[in-house]
Amino acid sequence: MKFKNAPYSRLIQPSESISNLYDVTTTPTHLEIGACTSLSTLQHKCDTLSKDGVSPRTVNPLHDMLRWFASTQIRNVACLGGNLVTASPISDMNPMLACMNAILIISSLSDTDDNTVIRRTVPVSDFFLGYRKVNLQKNELVEKIEVPLLQETLEYAMPFKQARRREDDISIVTAGMRTLLIIKDGGFIVENISISFGGMAPTTILATKTAEFITGKPFNETTFENAQKVLKSEIALPENVPGGQAEYRMTLACSFLYKFFLGVALELKKDTAVLQGKMPGVEIPEAPIIEEDEVSGAANFVSAKKPTSRGTQKYPAPKVAEGLEKELYDIKSDIKSVSISEDGSKKQRLTMPLAKMNAVGKATPHMSAPLHCTGEALYTDDIPLPSRTLQGSLIHATQCNVTLENIDVSSGLEIPGVISIYTYSDLADIGGDNTLGPIKHDEVLFVPIGEKIVTVGQVLGIVVAETLESAEAGARAVKVTYGTSESKPIISIEDAIQAGSFYDFASHVIEKGDVESVLKNKVSEEGQVVTVSGSFRSGQQEHFYLETNCTLAIPSESDTNLTIYCSTQAANKTQMFCASTTNTPASKVVVRMKRMGGGFGGKETRSVFISCAAAVAAKLSSRPVRVTLGRDVDMSITGARHSFVTNYSASALVTSEGVKLLALDVKLYNNGGCGFDLSGPVMDRALFHVDNCYFWPNFRAAGHVCKTAQPVHTAFRGFGGPQGMAVTEHVIDHLALACNVPGDSLRRNNMYKVGDHTPFGMVMGESCSGKWNIPTMWDRLYQELDFPSRHAAIDEFNSKNKWTKRGVSLTPTKFGIAFTSRFMNQGGALVHLYTDGTILISHGGTEMGQGLHTKVCQVAAQAFGVPLESVYINDTSTDKVANTQPTAASMSTDMYGMATLDACKKILDRLKPIRERLGNQASLREIANAAFFERIELSATGFFALDESRCGYDFGPPPDDVSSDAPENQWRGNPFNYFTQGVVSCEVEIEVLTGNHRILRSDILVDVGSSINPVIDIGQIEGAFIQGVGWCTLEEVIYADDDHTWIRPAGKVFTSGPGTYKIPAFNDVPEEFNVSLMEDVDNPVAVHSSKAVGEPPFFLGCSVFFAIKEAVRAARSENHNDSYFEMRLPATSERVRMMCADKIAAENIVAVRKNVQDESSEAAAILDTTQLVSAFQPKGSY
Repeated sequence: MKFKNAPYSRLIQPSESISNLYDVTTTPTHLEIGACTSLSTLQHKCDTLSKDGVSPRTVNPLHDMLRWFASTQIRNVACLGGNLVTASPISDMNPMLACMNAILIISSLSDTDDNTVIRRTVPVSDFFLGYRKVNLQKNELVEKIEVPLLQETLEYAMPFKQARRREDDISIVTAGMRTLLIIKDGGFIVENISISFGGMAPTTILATKTAEFITGKPFNETTFENAQKVLKSEIALPENVPGGQAEYRMTLACSFLYKFFLGVALELKKDTAVLQGKMPGVEIPEAPIIEEDEVSGAANFVSAKKPTSRGTQKYPAPKVAEGLEKELYDIKSDIKSVSISEDGSKKQRLTMPLAKMNAVGKATPHMSAPLHCTGEALYTDDIPLPSRTLQGSLIHATQCNVTLENIDVSSGLEIPGVISIYTYSDLADIGGDNTLGPIKHDEVLFVPIGEKIVTVGQVLGIVVAETLESAEAGARAVKVTYGTSESKPIISIEDAIQAGSFYDFASHVIEKGDVESVLKNKVSEEGQVVTVSGSFRSGQQEHFYLETNCTLAIPSESDTNLTIYCSTQAANKTQMFCASTTNTPASKVVVRMKRMGGGFGGKETRSVFISCAAAVAAKLSSRPVRVTLGRDVDMSITGARHSFVTNYSASALVTSEGVKLLALDVKLYNNGGCGFDLSGPVMDRALFHVDNCYFWPNFRAAGHVCKTAQPVHTAFRGFGGPQGMAVTEHVIDHLALACNVPGDSLRRNNMYKVGDHTPFGMVMGESCSGKWNIPTMWDRLYQELDFPSRHAAIDEFNSKNKWTKRGVSLTPTKFGIAFTSRFMNQGGALVHLYTDGTILISHGGTEMGQGLHTKVCQVAAQAFGVPLESVYINDTSTDKVANTQPTAASMSTDMYGMATLDACKKILDRLKPIRERLGNQASLREIANAAFFERIELSATGFFALDESRCGYDFGPPPDDVSSDAPENQWRGNPFNYFTQGVVSCEVEIEVLTGNHRILRSDILVDVGSSINPVIDIGQIEGAFIQGVGWCTLEEVIYADDDHTWIRPAGKVFTSGPGTYKIPAFNDVPEEFNVSLMEDVDNPVAVHSSKAVGEPPFFLGCSVFFAIKEAVRAARSENHNDSYFEMRLPATSERVRMMCADKIAAENIVAVRKNVQDESSEAAAILDTTQLVSAFQPKGSY
């Protein structure tokens, strides 16, 4: 087993001819299931039996639970017997079988006769002896499972499950419940009941005390309400229970019991009608009356039909628009014109006489799409290995905040197949520089002996072996000696604030107006001043690219040269650090990158140390070395999106004409981890976006980067912008509640207008930041979706459904496009025109699935007037285009499209005489051939640098000659070239009793300028939106910190694999998903008037978060709790459930807190239930 490093020397696959192990049959009394029956087979067999009318009450619960059990691929190979024997305490099927009184037939061979099979029976409820321990001897196997058939009436079984994600996820709590009712004394009495849980103990358990309490009592709401109190006591969990979420797990258990009552009551109502027909003359009592607004509590996604997803994609008619190329090169895109100016000026009039078709603006598929779909696309790990290639495995520290005392590699070298083990001393022997870091060189490749280990998982060395298995075994065998720690590690932002642990040099402030005075002023002659204060938290996000970090390092020329094949967004950075760590000139290190299986910012800097480790090992061993990180390792050590904690104060003026924003004062803290990396620039972008789309006359935002023992955190799609904008939207909600106005109107009435200036000095409007379209886009969606009617419909729905609530949000975004460091806004390209008329391009950008290469090829095809198929990009390589910038900041098409056009222009200029001589009908092949024989160069380099007036920002003190007439802070520069803009509406539905949510509908409208490729842009919008949904609802990174003491050692990442960390699945896509590109929104400051699209739509996914928040608010109102509350991001099922703060949740919050106080010396403390519930927050790592 890979993740537990448990080798199994013998695996047995029973033949399907052994019918007892594979058959699913029914007898008059039982459903018999062969233990080796695959879960898929059992699922489909149960479905068939149900449709045939064979005991549907027995098979339907099994079928429904199996539908959501793992994935189809797993169900196809996993079997029910195996699931039982592994004894998972959170198994979905075990509680279901236990509550249905299933028994196991356990078989073994006789000790005296090999032809005699001995069988014994064990109830499923008695099979689990302890954590992962079962009542099964070494010589025994589970032969089959027998499930008693339920009665046709008055007996009911129901499955329950709640996980972080509905689809393909292990449960947080799962349950199976069964009851048999009888008619007695003029009513329905519970004859017997069985309640079984997973996720509440080290094993599957039966709630026997609760069952005993219910048995013999009337089947009514009072019985089950009182039973909850018994259950709460029976399954009480300590606050620091392994797995955490004590309050939520107890609340789920009680909620499931209540849902079971509601579900049975509704089914009983149907049975009473059946019984009256079957038992004439017998008085059949009425089923308990369930109020209409309570019916929704019986809803259960486990048994409901899986929703389908539908939607539309709309974009304007294709066109070739003129953009920045017209201003710089005066290249005209009108293919009808063939005149060429010969005035010799810098801005030549250059037209495309060869163009017989347009490439730009077309909805062209990604050029690698066929290879992606067939699995033929090659990634770094797919490259055929050179002979004698070694496999590398990193040695990781298992503690932090301690000194590295010693590394004993002797045990690792004894592992068969291990060739060598390299540490810092070996790197020093070749004169390598051990320091790393994109801005501050505050990291090391290998920790030297005697130095402090700053994070769990820090790299101590590398093992190289003939096979990956040997290398990993060697790394595990290395013995590391640690010193003792004299202080507690700083893990969370709160820890850092308390300890004053910051990267102080990166603290920046953006300020305009007089925030202090405005916030102190509580009175105005114009109206009422409303001031609010609070905090907001947003969590981390794992990149979860499909391809983990991988490098193949190949030495050559007697180890004086290195070729590095790797999955990186930063070829130049990789080149320079591989050169420095191996003491090799950069000119002798070539980095090549064909394509990435996703990057999302995670491979902008954090891929570098893996490549350096491989490069050092390759140089030292004189053999090629490949290092591919396992998913668990990649997630544990490469960092994530930064978590943020923000404290704020804001004020607004309420007048008869509406509400106007007055002031915003925010302090933002992000968790940078143990190294600086890009945390400062991430914080800067958060500061630049914390205004979002709203005009704050008085504004102050201060950003502080926290230094902690977490892994180094890094770039992630949005780069701090989403964290900043989420704060603003939360503050707007808080102000709207305090001012008693709809959030929609507060947002619309305070949007920027043309001519307004941002806190950082950019003026909203054409010449400075591009056309300001947000108000128009907002109004369009508001009207098209008839928002007043939707709000009314949602209010009506919520009034009729106590346990299901809906919410809707309308959310805008503006995202600044440019690297905020001016020097980074440059890019190069190399274009070759071959004599057959085909074109090869190399540029500094990297392809990670975002379609950059496809768009650049379209730009070149348009320039040369050839079909797209005639243009090709092979890979990104540092020996073709040098000194490149990372593919990041959504700037790549802007930079490399223009750089490629620059190169194309040079070639076309050279071809001008030949083109004029041969005429307009000559093909590019004919022109290229003629040019070749006339010794005209058919290759050219291209370069583009963004105008310095449209990028770069100075956080330093102001000079003495700052104009008082200019907008405040304008002297500092424009951090962005323009804004990509968007608006989204999302409607959601939550289940109050579980915290489950569905996205009913999302409508997205985005301004991407004149799209170079609308289908790629829409794909980017949809992907970014869903990734944003993941960040704000499902994805939660958890550490061993003060809130999670059940994880050890301190600082360890708990969510280090797909078992504990959940990204959105197909079932999380909006059930109606509409995406539109805005028309007539040209952008003259970018190539072909397009706009960047990679990062800007990410924040639109947060609209789901704010819609969920509205639904939670509706649930809280049901309990007369209309006050402000902090909904922390992400809105996991736990947070949604617990923030609803209904009676069930409140009682379990108090119960867990009482358990804590009972265990403490302060037993006399008095519990204030209202205050406790109001202050409660589900635990998270920030």
